[in-house]
Amino acid sequence: MTKTPNIKPRIGIDIGRVIMAPVKDGKADTSFLSGSVERAMETPPSPGAFDAVRDIVELFDGDAWLVSKCGKTVQDKTKRWLRHWNFYGETGLKPENLRFCLKRPEKAGHCKQLKLTYFIDDRLDVLEHLQGIVPNLYLFGEQKTDSFPDWLIHAPDWAHAWEAVSRDVSEA
Repeated sequence: MTKTPNIKPRIGIDIGRVIMAPVKDGKADTSFLSGSVERAMETPPSPGAFDAVRDIVELFDGDAWLVSKCGKTVQDKTKRWLRHWNFYGETGLKPENLRFCLKRPEKAGHCKQLKLTYFIDDRLDVLEHLQGIVPNLYLFGEQKTDSFPDWLIHAPDWAHAWEAVSRDVSEA
């Protein structure tokens, strides 16, 4: 990935289909988005997400942010889900390090403002908007293709994401 000498590493992480509700066998679980609040709370974390995020928060000395695109109703469900699963207690990520936007391209503005140097997201179109803003980009999870642009790292799961991010930070 891109070297970022003399720049304090800071990471952003998407929530949907990254921290929670991973794609399985090519299908996303949409019950979080369209179901009841009670059903949304049953949505599981992605396997290994909490452990990897805890390690990432430590690696980045707390400069880790959640940046998610969703409307007001899903924002409220997301906040409740994070509390329900004790995400902040389990990972050490600060509750105030949560940002929302209404459109995917708006994640770029958060990344600029936060001076993020790493970002993990499950959508290629989001990462395309971050090119030239965030030097180190990771496409998370199952994808419909096995061919990826050379400006990103594909991380099919949290074990791969942690390995790639920690390697890239140590090489920076």
